[in-house]
Amino acid sequence: MTFVFVGGNLALDLLGTLKWRRTAGEECLGSPADAARWAVASGTMTSEPRFSPTDLTALLELREAIYRLFRAAMAGDPPPPADLRLVNAAASRPGVALELTPAGTTRVGDATAVAAEVARAAAGLLGEIFAGGGPRLRECERPACTRLFVDRSRGGTRAWCGMAECGNRVKAADYRARKAAARRPG
Repeated sequence: MTFVFVGGNLALDLLGTLKWRRTAGEECLGSPADAARWAVASGTMTSEPRFSPTDLTALLELREAIYRLFRAAMAGDPPPPADLRLVNAAASRPGVALELTPAGTTRVGDATAVAAEVARAAAGLLGEIFAGGGPRLRECERPACTRLFVDRSRGGTRAWCGMAECGNRVKAADYRARKAAARRPG
């Protein structure tokens, strides 16, 4: 499993582990081992923490609560109170610790620490948005994609979560459609 980190925020990157939300969906965190690999790939941990099935369920519940909070923020709706409580509870737990070694710094902790880091990232970004400021939050404009991202482009016009996957596909499809239209007798 290859993870994609295009959200611009750790919490948004966790949201991207459930792809294609408008259709059947593709779960990238199907096992505790997947969650442990994501923790390392995201830079949250230096080595894979132990995730139990219960830890995975808790992380997925946190992910969906964060998703609902971001969707509410994007729609200008009040945040769901139960989701606020879940994120606040996760954010209040001990997070990842930095450990200095002769080889450098490592990031250590358990599955709960990973969830705490994600919840803190969500709380920081959502807090700015709920307060009326903060960066622009967008959903990818590729119809099949449902990834959310922070738009830090100069003009605030970023359309896709990333060029490598979505932007190139949209541009290629547009090109093929233009070519097909030009070939049709008119």
